[in-house]
Amino acid sequence: MVRHVLAEEIRELGEPLSAALGPFGNDFFVEGSDGIGRKTELAWTRFCSESMSPRPTDGFYVVLHFSTDGSGVNIAVGCSSSKFHNGYSVILPAVELDSRCAWARSIVLEERGSLEPFTDASDFGARAPLPKSFERASALVKKVPYSAIEDAVMERHLVESARMLRAIYAAQRIGRELSPADQAELDILNVTKPTSMIARGQGFGLTAKERKAVELRAMALAGQWLRDNGYNPKDTSATKPYDFEATSGDEKLYVEVKGTTSDVADAIAMTHGEVNLHRNKKGQTALMIVTGIRLQKEPSAPTATGGTLETHVGWDIDAWSLHPTAYRVERSRD
Repeated sequence: MVRHVLAEEIRELGEPLSAALGPFGNDFFVEGSDGIGRKTELAWTRFCSESMSPRPTDGFYVVLHFSTDGSGVNIAVGCSSSKFHNGYSVILPAVELDSRCAWARSIVLEERGSLEPFTDASDFGARAPLPKSFERASALVKKVPYSAIEDAVMERHLVESARMLRAIYAAQRIGRELSPADQAELDILNVTKPTSMIARGQGFGLTAKERKAVELRAMALAGQWLRDNGYNPKDTSATKPYDFEATSGDEKLYVEVKGTTSDVADAIAMTHGEVNLHRNKKGQTALMIVTGIRLQKEPSAPTATGGTLETHVGWDIDAWSLHPTAYRVERSRD
């Protein structure tokens, strides 16, 4: 029933659900599962943008679970229990899965001003470990009692859930869920393995113009901070492995600026030359990170606004952890 009948009923709502997903409704996708072999206690049917969530183990989607006690059906905006990190799709520990769900709720709240009516507990009566993980991965839940299940009611809630999913997808598309380092690694993966399913499920992708807009916004905020704090900044981003050479009297500061659409910057990407600079000029460098830059993705001329500036003057690169993410591999000339 779940795999075929319910999935087909949701496909019949393809037009309103695709419209609610907006630009992410062009590849509207539905699938269901009642488990492999022995039937699972928590069967599911989900819909999504196929490019944003090509598999149940990737991305965010709307999923329907029936309560095991027969009391109703749960419509959940949920996520996979894995996420792109350090070049791979990794299984998230419980605390990080909770954090991912909290992030999704914050995006919906920011976009819509309310989580209603998707505020029910994610308790579907599961007992086995895998179905319990489904409950934990449900960020927003609306339980519809069996006595209240009607076509109009279900359609209204499904359309509402699709609109919430659209907001999450839009945030993913500009990289708000990925750290700057993970964004850079995903770009590398897209070049080295363009058919990778890992890359497909992340949703992130900025054009060259959008990246430039983010970079210029970060440079503007960093330059203003330097001027406000008595420095005379010179833009060297085009020719040097640092973005500003800032002077104040006899003091000279080499400033690296990192701008990102991500909501958090617990890891950044640096080139070999940038790392060498911060080590060779230790005590004379600064790292400035601008997170939360917002993009207005106009095709002709995207604009970037907002952003929160974090400054590290006299930054000690060796106080942070360095991990290689890519290598230049050359043939031997012997």
